[in-house]
Amino acid sequence: MPIPFIDLQAQRARLGQPLEDAILKVVRSGAYIMGPEIAQVEKELGEFGQAPFVLSCGSGTEAIQLPLMAWGIGPGDAVFCPSFTFAATAEVMPLVGASPVFVDVLEGTYNLDPVKLDAAIEAIKAEGKLTPRAVIAVDLFGQPADYPAISTVAKKHGLKLIADSAQGFGCTLNGQHPIHWADVTTTSFFPAKPLGCYGDGGAVLCKDERLHDLLVSLRVHGQAVKSDIAGKTFDHDPKYLNMRIGMNSRMDTIQAAVLLQKLTIFADEIAARNRVADRYAAGLSDVVRTPQVIAGGVSVWAQYTIETQDRDGLVAHLKAAEIPSAVYYPIPIHRQEIYSRYPAPGGLPVTDAAAEKVMSLPMHPYLTADHQDQVIAAIRAFVKRNG
Repeated sequence: MPIPFIDLQAQRARLGQPLEDAILKVVRSGAYIMGPEIAQVEKELGEFGQAPFVLSCGSGTEAIQLPLMAWGIGPGDAVFCPSFTFAATAEVMPLVGASPVFVDVLEGTYNLDPVKLDAAIEAIKAEGKLTPRAVIAVDLFGQPADYPAISTVAKKHGLKLIADSAQGFGCTLNGQHPIHWADVTTTSFFPAKPLGCYGDGGAVLCKDERLHDLLVSLRVHGQAVKSDIAGKTFDHDPKYLNMRIGMNSRMDTIQAAVLLQKLTIFADEIAARNRVADRYAAGLSDVVRTPQVIAGGVSVWAQYTIETQDRDGLVAHLKAAEIPSAVYYPIPIHRQEIYSRYPAPGGLPVTDAAAEKVMSLPMHPYLTADHQDQVIAAIRAFVKRNG
């Protein structure tokens, strides 16, 4: 059988009839938007992710945009983020009128470099054209960024910190989820993510009740929330009293039902992903550069990403052997024309170098030992043949 890059069908088979029953229950209920499963999944996501407040929303992109809107970040403001990530991380800044400022990443983990972050903030302050407002750290490929160091830099400069855990929800550092350090953690439930639904969806985790209140309003067209109408008389549905400019970012109820089922096996799947990663490392670390996980970190392994000098050759070799692979971010965001106008103080040499060498291998909790052995053997054969 072909080797799947990600095997969602194996997971669906494991969940079985309860998953299908949960979906059918929503279909029969008619509560397709903001049904009771929405509140339940928000509660369970908070329990899993160590956050007192959770807001589900329409996508991982909107999950990042909503806090920026709540904080009033807009024209003339700077938000610092890596370039070696999916475009959605940087896209939200222009959407609210702000400017992304690109910062280099660390070798090995590919996550935001705290030292380069501090230097970039100082450079933007010295230039005086933009006002630093926030930092977005990305849990790239599933592992936590260096939040103790990054949060220290953010606090030093009085900046908000977003943990973009679109690929990394469930990752921990010294037993703590990113929300321990960040003002908010955002995530995506795109189907290919470690915790994915069967459509689009996202969530914002936070610790500030007032911020959560604002997010609830912004998610549904700036509708009035309890704090807006406290002490006032308004006898109609609060969605018809609009207190601020918002958006439509509701996650539909079927996606919440899917996530509730997947959460029952998520911890076990994270453990399985780590077993797969350990097996890759044991079989490949002497022939290619395998991923480096931050000390004290537990990755959820959204991808297993190696470095090799002849990436194109290895990709072609694996394809000939009917083994799938993927190249993430061959053109970093700062090198794409539409984003090239935005600042990247000091340059991004580590990002540029990684973009030429990285490739990702099949990774999911249901990858069999036989399939993994085929992947390892094919890579070892290529390296041996090509010296």
